[in-house]
Amino acid sequence: MNGNGTPQVVTVGSMAIDSIRTPAGEAPNCLGGAAVHGSLAASFFARVGLVGVVGRDYPNEAISMLEGRGIDLAGVQRAEGETFFWKGYYEYDMGEAHSEETRLNVFADFQPQLPEAYRSAPYVFLANIHPALQLSVLEQVEKPRLTMADTMNFWISGEKDALTEVVKRVDVFFVNDAEARQYTGAMNLVQAARDILDLGPRSVIIKKGAHGAVMFTRDADDEGPLGMSYFSAPSFPLSALTDPTGAGDSFAGGFIGHIARTGDISEANMRRAIIHGSVMASFNVEDFSVRRVSRLTPDEIRARYRAFQRIVHFEALEDLEVVGPASD
Repeated sequence: MNGNGTPQVVTVGSMAIDSIRTPAGEAPNCLGGAAVHGSLAASFFARVGLVGVVGRDYPNEAISMLEGRGIDLAGVQRAEGETFFWKGYYEYDMGEAHSEETRLNVFADFQPQLPEAYRSAPYVFLANIHPALQLSVLEQVEKPRLTMADTMNFWISGEKDALTEVVKRVDVFFVNDAEARQYTGAMNLVQAARDILDLGPRSVIIKKGAHGAVMFTRDADDEGPLGMSYFSAPSFPLSALTDPTGAGDSFAGGFIGHIARTGDISEANMRRAIIHGSVMASFNVEDFSVRRVSRLTPDEIRARYRAFQRIVHFEALEDLEVVGPASD
């Protein structure tokens, strides 16, 4: 499928069929998987190559939709059997997915094999898969400018040593706040971030769901009083939330897509990348599955980015006067 030269971004992870129920409704047998959500988001900014595996039941219209977004599928394996399947639901807080059924199917034997053209890609996103598979991808790429990896509590509990090897080798590590505490044993997120950065990554991005994301970076121009730079971005305010599945992957895809489009891996540009990631995640949750992102337009992305600027902007004070205690 495809095979049109070296992509700017290679995304490696799951491709799935989901059945999802939320307070907003339900969507049986819809497209899911971390690599699909991440690749779609990144495709608005850069040429993307997707590495994953699907079964014979994977719908042809899904392949057409991904190719229609310009995503190269030369790295997608078509195996005998059924595609990875997940069924779950969300309650009214939408903060936690409740699994009802998980069938790994062909994903159980997935061994990522990068096409030759993918090996020289400058940007690599290792979505949430077994750390051993993430390491195998890192062995296959040549000299990427920036690598980033996501994970989950399951791997922290059961494959911590292998995950630590991944953390040591990537430039950016994605994790949510509970996972950061679980992985490091630190109750304080600042200390958790410091412990992760000590292993080797340049940056750690801690996802906080509906409360946005924070980024800690070492070796930045302005490390501030923490000995590392700190950037915090809120989530975009939405009047309606339909389905949070894949929001974190869309965030990561928007982040690395912007980095790839600009070719700028400075800390200042990573801040802009976080806003692009938050923008893509905000669109993702407006409908089930990939429906909203698949019909998204560049003008909508630009408009929401500008709206984000207005939300987080505030003016500097020329002279900040601090008033002391009143005296008699």
